Amino acid sequence: MAIGARVMRGVGLAAVLLGGVFFGVAAIAVPAGSAYAQSASSIVVEGNRRVEADTIRAYFKSSGGGLNAATIDEGLKGLYATGLFQDVRIRHAGGRLIVTVVENPVINRIAFEGNTKAKDEQLLAEIQSKVRGTLSRPLVQSDTQRLIEQYRRNGRYDVRVVPKIIELPNNRVDLVFEITEGKKTSVKTIRFVGNRAYPDYRLRDVIKTTEANLLSFLKSSDVYDPDRIEADRDLLRRFYLKHGFADVRIVSAVSEFDPQQGAFIVTFTIDEGEQYKFGAVDIQSNVRSVDAASLSGRLKATAGAVYNAEAVEKSVEAIAVDVARRGYPFAVVRPRGDRDFQNRLINVVFTVEEGPRAYIERIQIRGNTRTRDWVIRREFDLAEGDAYNRALIDRAERRLKNLNYFKSVKITNEPGTSPDRIVINVEVEEQSTGEFSISGGYSTQDGLLGEVSVGERNLLGRGQAVRAAVQYGQRARGFELSFIEPYFLDYRMALGLDFFGKATDNQQYTSYDTRTVGGTVRLGFELREDLALQLRYSLYQQEITLQDNYSSCYSLVPFNPTTVPVNCTGVSIVPSLPVRLSFNQGAQMTSMAGYSLIYNTLDNNRSPTGGIRAELKQELAGLGGDVNFLRSSGDARFYHEVVPDYVAMLRLQAGNVTPWNGNNLRFNDLYQGGPNLVRGFRMNGFGPRDLTQWTTHDAIGGTNFWAASLELFIPLHFIPKDIGIRASIFADAGSVWNYKGPTSVPGETMTFEDSKLIRTSVGAGLIWDSPFGPLRFDYAIPLTKESYDIVQEFRFGGGTKF
Repeated sequence: MAIGARVMRGVGLAAVLLGGVFFGVAAIAVPAGSAYAQSASSIVVEGNRRVEADTIRAYFKSSGGGLNAATIDEGLKGLYATGLFQDVRIRHAGGRLIVTVVENPVINRIAFEGNTKAKDEQLLAEIQSKVRGTLSRPLVQSDTQRLIEQYRRNGRYDVRVVPKIIELPNNRVDLVFEITEGKKTSVKTIRFVGNRAYPDYRLRDVIKTTEANLLSFLKSSDVYDPDRIEADRDLLRRFYLKHGFADVRIVSAVSEFDPQQGAFIVTFTIDEGEQYKFGAVDIQSNVRSVDAASLSGRLKATAGAVYNAEAVEKSVEAIAVDVARRGYPFAVVRPRGDRDFQNRLINVVFTVEEGPRAYIERIQIRGNTRTRDWVIRREFDLAEGDAYNRALIDRAERRLKNLNYFKSVKITNEPGTSPDRIVINVEVEEQSTGEFSISGGYSTQDGLLGEVSVGERNLLGRGQAVRAAVQYGQRARGFELSFIEPYFLDYRMALGLDFFGKATDNQQYTSYDTRTVGGTVRLGFELREDLALQLRYSLYQQEITLQDNYSSCYSLVPFNPTTVPVNCTGVSIVPSLPVRLSFNQGAQMTSMAGYSLIYNTLDNNRSPTGGIRAELKQELAGLGGDVNFLRSSGDARFYHEVVPDYVAMLRLQAGNVTPWNGNNLRFNDLYQGGPNLVRGFRMNGFGPRDLTQWTTHDAIGGTNFWAASLELFIPLHFIPKDIGIRASIFADAGSVWNYKGPTSVPGETMTFEDSKLIRTSVGAGLIWDSPFGPLRFDYAIPLTKESYDIVQEFRFGGGTKF
């Protein structure tokens, strides 16, 4: 028995001692056996100043009501886990359990020193230690690591963070993080291994990470960011899947720091596999009353085309939505691809079948610190209680990413409270959505131009967009105010409000200037993913003014140089008759309603390599106001990648404006021929023109126009692709004709030319998608023109933001 008692006492003491060692307890002395305190009421608490004694005793309560080694051990662990105590000591005296605590001090202030590249508010948001909270040394170490990671995400790998604790009276401390930020660590070289189908420069254009170069001070994409490189792996994979490489694997993305260059070398290893084409593409329906043939119009994949995983995804989504609208919300669409390795074909069958009956129990949104929940929820075509449909969930995820409100979006599922219930978790990470810019630019048409603008695309987290801008330049000045509500009246319908004013001073091109002020109301609808409709109403006032060196003598109607008034003696040349008539009419109000139908299948709106963008516009003026006309126009662009990186573009334009209600058209409501139609001609350089002997021979415009351009964009292989410079060669053709306006007044008749001759030109251009903004240089040689046309072979335009 004595041996057994000694063994039991040893086991009890060892358990308590091990608990003390694990949590850093300086001294624990708890006797075993009958000497244990019998209940929590016999616990004495010492050293506590802020924490109530009863709160501490509560950690030592057991289900049986007594105290033993296990209860004491759990209580000790629980007290340390609170983070409220710097030290806890347990001892036994006189049948009582004495718990002596040393409380952690309270944080009086948190400060950062040495941070010049990050604001205090940003760093405070990263750490978990809080002012007026208790100081936890493990938490301080964790915060230190968080700050280091924050700087490393911004490319500063040399950062050092040292926490300092300054003790104050009354058990208070100041917590100070001393930061040495160091220099940014860039990516010097990006390499690709295993790529046979696409050269390195093409793949560098796919990923977001770029190499450091002379323009690095204008960008941040060359700063090493491991999260961005991991995202680049997915971009590469999706790029290959989109171009037929169904078996592609991005084996690895290895980053190595080169101490000599002080930068990273990133190497992507790729296993491309073979390129496939679509073989047979078919639909099978196992859902009663759903005919597979009736769904064929929803297919985005076509037999014989290069295999495209994105087209498969969009086909699944389109078919699932169509079937759901027919009353089968639980239907699922499963694509099955059968490879024909010999012919490198993938035969795809989309099988439609009844899925499991599952309902959405709850949509949980996390991480939206600024964006309202309902802004996120409205991007879903389903809600709590609706039938679960994976294709609609994927569509919502894509929509949320396209909002550009969030740095990352991830949607996952978890089981609900019953087998037929699903909980959807939406994890988002907010990003900055405000913008302030000062812009500058120069063009041969407008001269030097500066702009200051401020905007917010997620106003107060409500998903609304606002923008205000002021422009001032040599030959153009103006302002713009705009507001967009993307879900007007809770429908997927965008409401836009625009207010604008602009004054032009075209002394180099015309004898007159213009002043315009007004506003527009717009309503936009997405009819399909590739088709949108916009309705609008505009009300604006436009006024023609003569140049400063033209006195009232120059606006005389009629004008005869041989019979001018005495006070106008010496005046021998005046603006054209339509210009003088418009000037004498004063400010004219235009009240106009219109619509645009836009079809867009471009693969990239900024730098397309394939697809079509076509727009049909019609505008009816005369709903009040001073002018009456119907204007119709169309503009279509077709892009095709002839060989990798060589992109051909065909653009077709045409338009007509017709007066109604018996009125003539003002010349400034007509179409003017210029470099927007045929390069090589000056602004208002061709089209109907007044040739009266004693006038300024102004362009007077036509009611009809058409233009066609064929352009080939060519990469410059000797220049790094990420610099964004490419060349082009082009051929343009077009015409403007049929002047419909006043040609005479009593005492004066205008002599003018109105030729249907097709103007043509050929030329070359240099395009730079620079960090300063888009810049373009064009040199065009007119091939066919009238003798009175005005040419301008060189044209330059561009802008910058800084």
